[in-house]
Formats: sequence, C-alpha cells, structure tokens
Amino acid sequence: MARVVCVHGIGQQHTGERELHRSWHPALADGLIRAGAAATLGADDVRCVFYGDLFRPPGRTLALGDPPLDASDVEEGLESELLLQWWAEAARTDPAVLPPDARTLARTPQAVQRALNALSRSRFFAGVALRSMVLDLKQVRGYLCDPALRDAVQQRVADAVTGRTRVVVGHSLGSVVAYEALCAHPEWPVRSLLTAGSPLGIRNLVFDRLRAGAAGSGSPGDWPGAVEHWTNLADEGDVVALVKDLRPLFGERVVCQVVHNGARAHDATRYLNTAEAGRAVDAGARW
Repeated sequence: MARVVCVHGIGQQHTGERELHRSWHPALADGLIRAGAAATLGADDVRCVFYGDLFRPPGRTLALGDPPLDASDVEEGLESELLLQWWAEAARTDPAVLPPDARTLARTPQAVQRALNALSRSRFFAGVALRSMVLDLKQVRGYLCDPALRDAVQQRVADAVTGRTRVVVGHSLGSVVAYEALCAHPEWPVRSLLTAGSPLGIRNLVFDRLRAGAAGSGSPGDWPGAVEHWTNLADEGDVVALVKDLRPLFGERVVCQVVHNGARAHDATRYLNTAEAGRAVDAGARW
C-alpha cells in the first residue's frame, strides 16, 4: 500500500523491483532531508514498478555467427531520428563530441554509424556499449509504437497505485509511462507528479505520440489527471531530456527546474536525492 509509486526508465531490463527499491528509496528519503521536509519515507511507503522484463527476450541457443546489435539494427523512423537528436544534444553540451552537419542529418546508414561512434565518445554515454545504445532506442520505440506492450506496462502501474498513493515518480521513459497512467486515471488520489530526465518534451517523436486520457480520449499536453503539483527536473547535460522546459507543451503549472548531477547526468538517484525532488515529494506526501 505504497504512498509513493516509482516508475523506472530505459535500460533496466536486467534489474528488478527489489534492486530498484534498494537505491530509489534512500535517494528519495535523502531528498526529503535536503528539502528540510517534515515528511519521512519508510521502506514500505515506496514501491517501484518494474516492467524491464517485458523488453528482455526469452533465452535461446545462439546460432553460429549470430551477430550482436550494431548500426544496421537501428530502424528508420523513430529510432534513427531519436539517435540523431541525442547526437546533436550531446554535441551541444559536450565539447568532445563533434556536431552533426547538414549532410549527416539526412539519416543515411552512414549517419547512424557516425552518431553511434560520436555518442560512444561522449561523457553522457561513457562506458555504454553500442549494443546497449541500440537497445535503449528500441525500448523507446517499443513502448510508443507497440499497443500490447504499452498496455502491459500501464497495467503494472495500475496494479501498484492504491487509495493511499499520493506521489508518482517517473524517470526517463518512466516519466512518459507515469504521465499516461495519470491521464488515464483521473480518479487516482495522486497529488504530486515528479518527472526526472524526461523525454516528454520531444515533439514528433515522443510528445505527439502520447496517449492521454482513458483509451486515448485526450490530447498530448493534457494535465495529468487529479495531480495538483507537477515538478520536472533536468540536468543540462542530460541527453535523454532533450527539452528541459515542459511548460510550452504542458502549461505554466509545471514547475521546471535544472539540477546538477555531475558526470552521471541521467542517473535516477542523483535526481531523486536533490532538495528539488524532496520538495516535490513533500508537496504530495503530507498524509
């Protein structure tokens, strides 16, 4: 019967609910301390929704010469366009990354390979294998473009929210999941939404594909259900959070704040242990 429900983002297919809880719960509790909040969070007050296993294929026997994922596996459309946008944003914030030129932005196979090569040298993707970058792109496309997968993820959020839930936290792709869940369930008693490292503001690729309202009856940009307070956190160097200010798309009620996460700009716990996150949780957690 958690009061705070958390929704993870991309690249978590090899973790699980309990692993996420072990890092997210203390980070949220520290954020409350940084904010000087009176509210406290016990372990049972926080529940982490896990859906990463839905992206993890079943085991199989490798065929002879079965290759790992590479640039040729990046599909045209959402995957390649998002990759090129990540590259442009990484170049904007990281002097070590050469920016794409007009010729590169033609979205050719060579452009995809150059984008992957450039991102592999960036601070943001330091230590991230090419295979993992391609898988991250496929997870975003999978959620946004596969209705059955989307429904399965949404059901896991619905199963976690109860009559005692007052705060929903969404990180990365999880912010998209959380937003859609709250739009679909205005009857939930959730007061506060905290999004961090969110891609919600990316027009065409993400924003325009949002499913708002019950059975998609609403429009992208609708206010998320009965939420009273929405705080969005972004690090200036977070490539996934391409658009830091969500207000032009979702309205002036969204409190948009830039935080500083150091070398791990997209790290969930570095977002959650900030005073800004603590104030957002406290706004809804006055139970």
